Amino acid sequence: MKILIYQGRTGHFLYLPVINDSFQGYIIDTAMMEVQVGSEESESNLKNGMIKKAVGAFLLVLLFSAAFYPPLQQYVHTPADVFVFESQELALDTPLQVLDSDDAIDVFSQDNQTTLTGAKPGSGKIHLGVAGFPLKAMDVTVLPEKKIIPGGQSIGVRVHTQGVLVVGHHLVDTEKGARSPGEKAGVEVGDMITSMNGKEIKDMSEITGIVQAAGKEGRPIKLKVKRGEETLNRELMPLKAKGEHSYRLGLYIRDSAAGVGTLTFYDPDSKKYGALGHVISDMDTKEPIHVNDGEILSSRVTSIEKGLNGEPGEKLARFSSERKVLGDINKNSAFGIFGTLNAPILNGGWDEPMEIGLSDQVKEGPAEILTVVNGEEVEKFSIEIVNSTVQKFPATKGMVIKVTDPKLLETTGGIVQGMSGSPIIQDGKIIGAVTHVFVNDPTSGYACHIEWMLQEADVDIYQSDTNEAKAS
Repeated sequence: MKILIYQGRTGHFLYLPVINDSFQGYIIDTAMMEVQVGSEESESNLKNGMIKKAVGAFLLVLLFSAAFYPPLQQYVHTPADVFVFESQELALDTPLQVLDSDDAIDVFSQDNQTTLTGAKPGSGKIHLGVAGFPLKAMDVTVLPEKKIIPGGQSIGVRVHTQGVLVVGHHLVDTEKGARSPGEKAGVEVGDMITSMNGKEIKDMSEITGIVQAAGKEGRPIKLKVKRGEETLNRELMPLKAKGEHSYRLGLYIRDSAAGVGTLTFYDPDSKKYGALGHVISDMDTKEPIHVNDGEILSSRVTSIEKGLNGEPGEKLARFSSERKVLGDINKNSAFGIFGTLNAPILNGGWDEPMEIGLSDQVKEGPAEILTVVNGEEVEKFSIEIVNSTVQKFPATKGMVIKVTDPKLLETTGGIVQGMSGSPIIQDGKIIGAVTHVFVNDPTSGYACHIEWMLQEADVDIYQSDTNEAKAS
């Protein structure tokens, strides 16, 4: 007979023979002793495991708590590079001390806040640390001083296309049946007809003679059509309807568009301006209009259609009776319309040049917009910056905003059509423009950062070498 005994320390099993009953008690006692040793070791391992788990849990809680510790959060969010204009102040919330800085920047620190002032154009470094030990370096670029004048005025917009825009097809009822010559030729809605038989087309008045001549001679018209970024060649044979003497293309076309919006800013030095904050698209094709030329005029808001959930409101306005032309339009882009003013225009209270706030200077919280809700009077209304994205490359939806002003909410319900382009001001700086309204929440919408509108307007706030630094 054998008895199996577990030896806890070695982890082996031992078989001991039983010679007679007199040894049985001894063997059983030995087995009990080894079992007791194993039990004590298991209890010790269990205690060690519990201690390790407790330490791990404590460290996890400590790490989680540290993530919400304000000084650590401020350290993490302290930017590695910033841009500031000459003579402009920029406040940074950071618990770190400024150890040294370059001559291009003046630095003042107090109560965990560091204020940078651009002393002169150029690049420099700031070293931050604790008790003399450097922990973080910050690259600072000081841009030449630049200020712009905010808008807010209601403006009428009139643009002429580069050629004629195809907005639809129609059938010509001929002796041989109903046909659309334009559709048969492969001309699509949204196409821009820029040339006919080698002649550049600027407006619809130039088309009639070419169409009638081609129809009478029985020869197709050679078209140059712009579709997106492509230029295509097409041949179209005009047809005559039964009982008519004139020939038709079978196309609905348009060569101009008009509407209202809001002026965002203008540069007092060059008189270059920006407005709307978004592209002008054709109402039928929904495609961006390729602008040949255009003009902005003074406009007067006559009434407001209040915005509701699911139904955006609208400013109802008309061109002022004198139809005074304020400036030209030479660009229609994703960030609005741009051109040059004929003369400075006043907004009645914010006519002094204002500092520019770049995307990394925008803060979530209170701000204001300038816009017109009655007549031609520019007023200031309160909003909140709900979210702002620091952008190194142009993008239209840089901010989410919410109207908080009781008067504006009562008058318009929030953001309405025609308010696009209204300048946004925060801490005495112009930081962007209203662009879109949320259909299901008219109190809120999108806005774009001002630096991209300035770039589209060819107002150069970055030097060429600074551009390279910013994009890196």
